[in-house]
Amino acid sequence: MSEHNTHTTGEHGHDEHVGLSKGKIWQVFFILLGITVIEFIIALVILPKGLIPHTAGNIAYILLTLLKAYYIVAFFMHLKFEKVGLQLSLGLAFIFIIYFITLMLIEGGYLHIHMNV
Repeated sequence: MSEHNTHTTGEHGHDEHVGLSKGKIWQVFFILLGITVIEFIIALVILPKGLIPHTAGNIAYILLTLLKAYYIVAFFMHLKFEKVGLQLSLGLAFIFIIYFITLMLIEGGYLHIHMNV
């Protein structure tokens, strides 16, 4: 009987997961750790001292969280190594979800305004 090859290769014969060496995983880990440290500095130092407005802090949190989500999805969930069509379809779905959440928050604010009249 022949042995099954569990190692997969891409279209051009290259290893699909070349970017997932131990060194790359540690690099992504330290990037995520750095982003988390920045978030803690904003929460525990910058905002309490009033160095930036809370709105700017919230925007910074959102941007840093999106950056962390990118690294997690791209490397640990292997989306970076998928075909472009799948990347685009998932990216488009993510954009629509953010759009709908934004619309619900805006419309929910209008409901609150009209209920108090």
